[in-house]
Amino acid sequence: MSTADLDRSVDDDATLEADVFARACLSRPVLQTITGRWGGLVLAALGESPYRFSALRRRVDGVSERMLSQTLQQLERDGFVHREVQETIPPKVEYSLTPRGEQVAERLLGLIDFVESQMPDILADQDRYDSR
Repeated sequence: MSTADLDRSVDDDATLEADVFARACLSRPVLQTITGRWGGLVLAALGESPYRFSALRRRVDGVSERMLSQTLQQLERDGFVHREVQETIPPKVEYSLTPRGEQVAERLLGLIDFVESQMPDILADQDRYDSR
């Protein structure tokens, strides 16, 4: 079944409820995009401010051009990111969050803040675990 067929089947079934724990749930790939290696970092970075592609690539250190492009396309497809082409010469493209993207980024930034604040304890726990 193609993505378009899945999209139509969702539209045709108004009673469909998302359950990420169900194997066939359509929310799983969306959650994977958000929580994957690059999706969360891209959303968190865009939660700070809009970025042009090259600046976003520098902000999300380590992401390849290809992976950033794919991640942005998927986030745009899912309605989390807005892509604006500015009519200049040469054309400039800026990425920003949609209202849905802002809500997700807010939650991710909270999680990031929590993890960063816990790093001394996490490192100590890792050392204790590794020494066993």
